[in-house]
Amino acid sequence: MTPASRMKLFGGRHMGCIVELIEWNNKMDLFAYATEKGEVVAQRLNWQKVATFPTPVEGVKVRSLSWQLDDSVLAVGYSNGKVAILDVENETVISSIIYDDDDVRKVYFTRTIDCPETLGGHTFNAKDKHKLFLPKPWPLPAIDPSLITLEQKPYPEGSPRFLIVVLCSGKVHLLLFAAVQTGSIDLTQYVLHPEQFEVFDVQLSGGFNAVYALLRDGQQLKMLHFRNQLLQDFKPSILGVTRLCAHILETKNYINRTEQCLKETWEAVQLVMENRLTNYANAQAYGSTSADLLELHIFGFSTLEVEEFLTMSERELKKIAKSAERGFRDLHALVFKPLNEAAISMFYFLNAITGLARMPHFYESLLSPEMAVEAMRACGSFYLKVFELRERIDTLANDSKLFHNWLLFTILRLSHQEIPEEMVLSKKENAALAELLCSMEPDSDDSSDDEAEPKLGEAFSLPSPRSTRSLFNMDRVGQYLKNAFLTQPHPVDPNHLWDEIERESSYMGASNVFVPHDKKLSLVQQREKMFNAIDGILYRPTESISASFKLSSSIICREFRTVEPEEDQDFLAFSYHANDSAKCDMFAVTISCEEAMILQFGWADDCVFRCTRVHLKPGPFTPLLDEEYNNLRLVDLKFYNESILSVLTQKMSYPKAVRPHSCLIQLSLSELENQCSHHHLAALVNLPDVAESRSIHDISDETAFKLLDGVCTMLAVSSGRRVVTVLSDSKRKLTIFETEVEEADDTDASQGSFLQISRDQIASISDAEQLDSARL
Repeated sequence: MTPASRMKLFGGRHMGCIVELIEWNNKMDLFAYATEKGEVVAQRLNWQKVATFPTPVEGVKVRSLSWQLDDSVLAVGYSNGKVAILDVENETVISSIIYDDDDVRKVYFTRTIDCPETLGGHTFNAKDKHKLFLPKPWPLPAIDPSLITLEQKPYPEGSPRFLIVVLCSGKVHLLLFAAVQTGSIDLTQYVLHPEQFEVFDVQLSGGFNAVYALLRDGQQLKMLHFRNQLLQDFKPSILGVTRLCAHILETKNYINRTEQCLKETWEAVQLVMENRLTNYANAQAYGSTSADLLELHIFGFSTLEVEEFLTMSERELKKIAKSAERGFRDLHALVFKPLNEAAISMFYFLNAITGLARMPHFYESLLSPEMAVEAMRACGSFYLKVFELRERIDTLANDSKLFHNWLLFTILRLSHQEIPEEMVLSKKENAALAELLCSMEPDSDDSSDDEAEPKLGEAFSLPSPRSTRSLFNMDRVGQYLKNAFLTQPHPVDPNHLWDEIERESSYMGASNVFVPHDKKLSLVQQREKMFNAIDGILYRPTESISASFKLSSSIICREFRTVEPEEDQDFLAFSYHANDSAKCDMFAVTISCEEAMILQFGWADDCVFRCTRVHLKPGPFTPLLDEEYNNLRLVDLKFYNESILSVLTQKMSYPKAVRPHSCLIQLSLSELENQCSHHHLAALVNLPDVAESRSIHDISDETAFKLLDGVCTMLAVSSGRRVVTVLSDSKRKLTIFETEVEEADDTDASQGSFLQISRDQIASISDAEQLDSARL
C-alpha cells in the first residue's frame, strides 16, 4: 500500500447552497468555493469562514478559481468576461480586468518564473531601485468606485508569474504580474472547423517554453502543442521590460484616479460659488453687476440696492470665502503633489524603458527606441501642462481671495465698523482688483453667444441666456479638465526668455530631445496623447511574443461519435500538473466515460512525449472483482501530486434497494511507467490508433480503491494540505478526507468500516448543526 492511498475521514458538512467549483490553496489552510449565485467564499479547513465576495453583477456565474502560489490571492473568472484578483486576507478586490462580450473559460496563476537576475552583466531585475529616487505615491481622497473607468492595479513587487486567461471565444491572454499583457493566441486560427469549436483548457508549460491547448475541433478532441522560442530565449529580458511596464500601468492608473479626484474637487468648488451673489448677478442686466462693483471700488459708493445686498449677506459671504479658499487649496494640493509627482515617476520609468531600448542585443524584439523616445517627450509635455494648470489654479485662487477680502472690507465700511489694518488693500492689490472687476462680465460681441451652452466651471453664475461666462471666468481652469481644445490658452509672457528662444529657434522642435509645449491642448487631451504613446510601448512586446507562437503538433485524443450517440459520450474531465522533479508537464484527460489518457511532455526540446491509456473495465487477466469495483464510470480526475492521480468514479447501475456509492482511486503513476508508449511531436498524431489501453485493475491493487458513501459529483485535491475533497448530494454536501496518514492513525481497516465511519461522521455533523439551529 502506497502512503498516499491511506486515508481517513476528516469531516463533512452540508453547505446550505449549491457549490459549483472548489479550489484548495496548496500551501495554506484555505479553500475557496463558488456558489450558484456567483458568490465566492473562502474557508479554512476547520470550516471557519474567512471572506465572502458577492457576485459583481446579478446572474453572473463563476467559471474558474485559482490560488496564487504561497499567497492568499485568488483569481476569479466570471461568465460576463470579468477577471477579478481578490485578496482573501483583507477581503478586498485588488484589481479587475473586463473582456467585453466574452465568457471566461478558465483563469489561473502559473508557477513562479525562475531565471537569472542578470544578462551579460546588465541587471534587469532591480525591482526596488526606483524607491531610492521616487517618493511614495500620495494617498488620494476616497472617490466613488463606480466612476473609476480603469480598475487595473498591478502589483509588480510580487514574484514574477503569469496569469493565464482563457476565453470561450478561443482567445488566450498571457499577463505578467496579473496586469501586463505579454502575449496572446487566437486558437480559432489553428482549427479546421471553427464552427464546431470549443476550448476546454490551455496550459503554459512549467518550463515556460510551450503552450498546450485542449479543444474540440469538429468531431475530434485535440491537444495543440505550441512552441515559443522568444519566450524561452529572452525570458530575463521579458521580465525586465514587463516589470517596468507594470510600474507604468500602475502610474497610469494613479494619474487617472488623481484626475477623477480633480474633477470632483472642481465640482465642489463650483457648488461653493453657486451662492447668493451669483443669484443676485443673474437677476441683474448683463454687465451691471460688474459695473456697480467697479463703481463701489473706485468711488466708494454705489446703488442702494448693491449696498443693501452686501450688508445683508456678511455672514454668508464669510462662509463662502472660507469654503472657496479650502476648495482651491485642495485643488492646488492635488496638482502640486499627486499629479506632479506621478508625472515625474512616469518620466522616470519611461526613461528606463528608453535606456533598455538602446541595448538591441537584449531588447530589440521587445522595444522600439523611437517609440520610447516619443513616449518620453509626451510625458514631458504632460508635465508642462500640469505646471500650466497649477499656475491657472493659483491665479484663480488669488483672484477669489482678493475679491472676497475686498467684499468683507467693503461690508465693514458700509456698516461703519472698525476695519482691521491687515484688511486694507495695497496699491498693487487695488489695481489688480480693478482689473478683475472689469473682466468679471466682459462685453459680448456676438449675440449668438447668448444661446451657447454653459461651460464647465461656470460656478458664479447659473446657466442663463444673459451670460456665457461666470463672474470669475472660472472656465479658465475648468477647460483643462475637459477633452476639448482650450478656449482661453495660457497667456504668453513676452518677457519670458525661454519662450523667446523657442520662437527664434525653429530647429528645436525637430529635435527628439526637445519637449514641446502645446498651448492649445487641455490636461485631458495631453494625458490621452501621452497614454497613446505609452500604449505603443506596451503593445510592442505583446505583438512580438504573440507572433512567436508556432504550432508544432496537433494530437488527436479521441473522436466524438455523430451517429446514435451514447449517453455521456461527450463527457470530459481533465487535469494538469507541472512535475519539477521529472522536468515535464503531465496531462490527464478522459476520452470516454470509462477511459482516460495520461500524457507527459518533457521541458527539453527533444520533441518526444509519452502516453498511457487506462480504462475501468476488467482486463483479460484481471482476477474476479468485487461487485462494488465493477461497472464503474469516470466522474472527475485530478493530479494529487507528481506521483498520484486521484480518480473519482461512480457505479453505472445498482439495485433499487441498495444505496448508491462512489469510488475514489488513488492511481500510482510510477506503476504506469512501463505501460506508456513514446511518440514524436509530429504535425499530426492520432493517439487512439497508436496507443494501447490497459485496465486500471491490472495496474493497481485493491488498496488504491476507496469506497465513498453517496453519489459524488466533484473532486478537489491538495497534496500540500494532504486532503481530498468530494462533493455529493446535488452539490450541497462537502466531505474532506485526510490522506497520507500514518499506519497507526489509519482508520480504514476495511472498506465496510470506511463506509460506516463516513455515514456516522456525516450524521453526527448534521445532528450537531440541527442542535445549534434549535438553540438559536
